[in-house]
Amino acid sequence: MISGLERAVEVVREGGVVGLPTDTVYGIGVDPNNDEAVNRLYVLKGRPEGRPVGVLVDSLEQAAVVGVIQDETADLAARFWPGALTLVVRPRMVLAEWVGDRQADTVGVRMPDHPVALALLGETGPLAVTSANRSGEPETLDDVSAREVFGDAVYYLQGTSPGGQASTVVDVTGPRPVVIRHGPITITLTSGK
Repeated sequence: MISGLERAVEVVREGGVVGLPTDTVYGIGVDPNNDEAVNRLYVLKGRPEGRPVGVLVDSLEQAAVVGVIQDETADLAARFWPGALTLVVRPRMVLAEWVGDRQADTVGVRMPDHPVALALLGETGPLAVTSANRSGEPETLDDVSAREVFGDAVYYLQGTSPGGQASTVVDVTGPRPVVIRHGPITITLTSGK
């Protein structure tokens, strides 16, 4: 058992904020269905309202509960998950405000390639996760750096994020996929019909 995992699960269920290493950057996460927890995440980070937070999952099955994963979306997930690819999809569940983009009716979903993150997600289910830094400041890559930013306001799982770069983001809600943020994964999209 990963050190601290059981306590991290309790913190999420109590509406708290958990720090977790991923394959890209160190993150902070909360229950995506808990409005108070999501608000706590925004306040901690100093994140502007209206800037949506994505959701991390531990499997394609979890992703399909959060959003519509089919056709080309499912192909991209099969090719690049677990990994540094966020897919912007149509939501399938009601999420707390600012988890996903309600106006656009979308949510970003990703399966990280990190054993600690996957172990946590396997116990908690999907989590709303953002990088562990104050908005506009450099991302942190481990629990020690994240603690320097947030102190005791977060429960931290130990670990390092080896990637050091935020994920590639592809919007798959339109007639064809569109890369909206370039990152570690390079995807060549074909125009199709």
